[in-house]
Amino acid sequence: MKIIHTADIHLGSKINTFPKDISDARKEELRNSFKRMVDFARNNEVQAIIISGDLFESDRPFQKDKDFFFSIVKNNPSIDFYYLRGNHDESSDSEKYSNLKTFSNEWTSYDLGEVILTGVEMTSDNATSIYSTLSLLENKLNVVMLHGEVSDSVGVDKINLIKLKDKNVDYLALGHYHSYSTGAIDNRGVYAYSGCLEGRGYDETGDKGFILLTISDKITHEFIPFSERKISLVSVDVSGLNDAYSMYQKACEVGRFSINDLYRVELYGEVDAQVEDFANDVKSFLSNEVKYADVKDNTTKKIDVSKYENDLSLKGEFVRLVYQSKDYTDEDKAQIIAYGLKALSGKEVE
Repeated sequence: MKIIHTADIHLGSKINTFPKDISDARKEELRNSFKRMVDFARNNEVQAIIISGDLFESDRPFQKDKDFFFSIVKNNPSIDFYYLRGNHDESSDSEKYSNLKTFSNEWTSYDLGEVILTGVEMTSDNATSIYSTLSLLENKLNVVMLHGEVSDSVGVDKINLIKLKDKNVDYLALGHYHSYSTGAIDNRGVYAYSGCLEGRGYDETGDKGFILLTISDKITHEFIPFSERKISLVSVDVSGLNDAYSMYQKACEVGRFSINDLYRVELYGEVDAQVEDFANDVKSFLSNEVKYADVKDNTTKKIDVSKYENDLSLKGEFVRLVYQSKDYTDEDKAQIIAYGLKALSGKEVE
């Protein structure tokens, strides 16, 4: 038997990290990845998809997002969907579809034949009591669904693994964290976060996908990277480089970019204060290498004051005046000098 564990789809997300055309495309790609995952399930004899919360972005989702989800359920009758609401979700219209099963604020179990699936939706009223009311058969394979963060305490959206020890849990299917992670509960069971299907911003980087469970005499699980695009952070040391093209080449060496993916490139290190506009130029060069790249200038500026010791121009006087000041740190002086030289050259200072 095969089961897909997914969570944190966030249909209807307001994606505004990227330029509008990229953000609009990401919204459609998120929906498309959910559809592709269901196609994967149908083509690979997956009997059930369990959704551990946050199917929707809002507790009042757009009608088009509800229609999208329920249409997929309706048109895939060979797959059972088990939908546990998270902290973003709303009540569902599950009574319309025999293959859509839901949960409540009390433990609810479904017998899938080879495994028993049990879940509860956490509230302020049951957050402390769910551990004592969980009852699982020792001689059965047990999958448990919860939504929240692993914690040493108890409360709404908090999951205390210690209180789940020796409860006969074989696999704890979690939602809430947007990256894949897994760990042990006890000698018998493991927990796993499937993460989200698609990254929506620079706080959701790395591989995104779902978890495929295979059930025989035990439960094994495998993370399946599945996102249409990957979002990555790339840090590039550009110390000693004095032109944008050299920085771009260094970024390409470090980043190993893909034309399909999205990046934030962070330039760091010490560069000459007179090197101008390199972040925008690097971004322009990268436009042919990636789907989209945002370039951040996190460099520190250095100034060779010796070049201005005998300079009788206004620039020389300005550099010496700032450098001799005791009111600023060396880093502040370099930044002030960089902006000042740019202004004195008649160029716009942001």
